[in-house]
Parts: sequence; C-alpha cells; structure tokens
Amino acid sequence: MTFELFFYLVIITAMACYAMLDGFDLGVGILHPLAKTDTERRIFLNAIGPVWDGNEVWLVIVAGGLFAGFPEVFATIFSAFYNATIALLMGLIFRAVSIEFRSKSESPTWRRNWDYIFFFGSLIIAFGVGLVAGNVIEGLPLDSNFDYQGSFFGFFHIYSTFVGLCAVSLFAMHGAIYLVMKTEGELHDRLRSWIPKCIGIFMLFYGITTVLTIVTKPYMVEPMLKYPVLFLVPLFALGAIVSVPILMKKKRDGWAFVSSCISISLLLSLSAIGTFPNMIRSTIDTAQNSLTIYNSSSSTLTLKVLAIIVSVGIPMVLAYGFYIYRVFRGKVVLDERSY
Repeated sequence: MTFELFFYLVIITAMACYAMLDGFDLGVGILHPLAKTDTERRIFLNAIGPVWDGNEVWLVIVAGGLFAGFPEVFATIFSAFYNATIALLMGLIFRAVSIEFRSKSESPTWRRNWDYIFFFGSLIIAFGVGLVAGNVIEGLPLDSNFDYQGSFFGFFHIYSTFVGLCAVSLFAMHGAIYLVMKTEGELHDRLRSWIPKCIGIFMLFYGITTVLTIVTKPYMVEPMLKYPVLFLVPLFALGAIVSVPILMKKKRDGWAFVSSCISISLLLSLSAIGTFPNMIRSTIDTAQNSLTIYNSSSSTLTLKVLAIIVSVGIPMVLAYGFYIYRVFRGKVVLDERSY
C-alpha cells in the first residue's frame, strides 16, 4: 500500500466517523422543532450535550488531513466551495452557540429563538455536507490549473440537491434512533413512532438518488462491474438499512443504531469506490484536469510523517470517544446542571 492510498483511507475513515457521530447530533437538531414542550427540547439537547463537540473533532481531522496530505485538493475545494464553506462554518458556530446559550435565560422568547437557530444550523450543515458530496461525485469544472470555472449557483443541480436531501433524511433517521436510545416514558414511545416515517422519507430520497446515480453517473458503477466482489458493498448497505426497522420493532435499539452507523459508512464507501482514484473529478477534461490521490498529494516524506502522527493521534481520539460515551451512557436525566 502506498502512502498516498494509506492517507486517503485515513481521510475517508475520518469522514465516515464524522458522518456516523456528528450525524446523529445533526439529526437531533433537525427533529428539535417537533418536540412539544420545553422539557422535551431540553432532553433533546442533553442527549447530545456531552458528546457533540467531541464528534466535530473528526471534521477537523478531515480538513487538516486534506491541508497536509492533499494540499491541491484542499485549495480547490475551499476556493470552489468558498461560499458554501462559510455557510457551513456559520452553521457550526451558531449551532454550538445555541446549545450553550439557550439555557442562560428562562425567557420563552429567548429559548424559542435559540431553538430556531439550533434547527437551522443543523439543517444547513446536513444539507451542505450532502451538497458538497453530490458535487464531488458529479465533478467540478476544473481547468488545467485545477481552478474552478463555475459559479455558486452551479452547485445546486438536480443530482447534488437530491444527495443533500438524502443526507438530511439520513441524519434525521439516525438522530431519531439515537433519541429513542436516550429517552424513556411517553417521549420515548412517541419518538419510536417517528422511526418508520423517518426511514420511509430516507428510503424515498435514497431510491431517487440511486436511480439518478445509475442513470446519469455510469462511472460510479464501473469499478463494481470490473470487480464484482464490490457489489457486496451496496448489498450490505441495503441490508443494514432494512435491518433498522426490524431491529426497532424488536426494541433492540442499540443494534438498530449500530446498523444505521454501518449503513452510513457503507454509503460513504460507495462514493469513494465510484470516484477512486479521483478526489475531485473534472467535468471539463476528466483525464487531464482531475485531482487524484497521486497528482495532488504531498511529498512521500510528508506523508510518512503524517502517517506517524495519525497512528498516534487517531487511537487517542477513539479512546477519548469511547470513554465519554461510556461515562454518559444510559437515559437522559435532567438536573440543575443540564442545558
């Protein structure tokens, strides 16, 4: 395995971890307006309160990994998606502020305003992540200097929009399952009734996105046609998705959440398989102008040093995450220290 491939896999793994972990945080934010009372909204916030900031570390790893390991890709993405990146950053900032500030006053107006900000921040991040993923799959108009030749509104084509909607519905489903794990009583029962609706909406957008991918993006299927064993990835992904309602019906909520995590990681793997070795596909001249893991990577020495850093750093992040989730396991109980 080359160092370029190793570090590419590190970034894909970090992206999967972010989607699995911060994905349920975003899902809780998207579902937040559906809570009926202030107590229920506080339970929603405290369900993710101990872990949401740690989950965002994986996004930092993705951005830092691109900057250090694939600087050409970093430069192209953050220049082409400049406005989208600012919107995502504002969503991240205001979501964090809303979580921390909401409980600073008991005024209904104060809390309602921060609730709206929490919802819109989560929605913008979820849709933005999907929009960026859709454009990366679709490809960008890059010239021979790897400069973006499109406009901001060029990002909102049919395919990327449906990928964005698919991401929103997937995270909403993921968040609903997590809330079922963390609640009890009447709220728990009501949240459980949301799961079939969330799964149905996700399956609708997932089905449309899959058809669009097969019909309009034949290059996404070519690796699987060349190596048929790769067809196991979409089959396992579908199996993980189908198992969620079955496990929820059996009230095996923890395993349903695991299945949801597996489906997210496998769907991301499908995107990586379909675009490999391109990191950004050029729609102007795919063969010459695309950024691949080989023509956009740092020097071998830099990648060696980075490999040592991530070999130490990522296990530490995983250990910290395991500890936090273990300490704060169980149902949410509100007290004077709660949000």
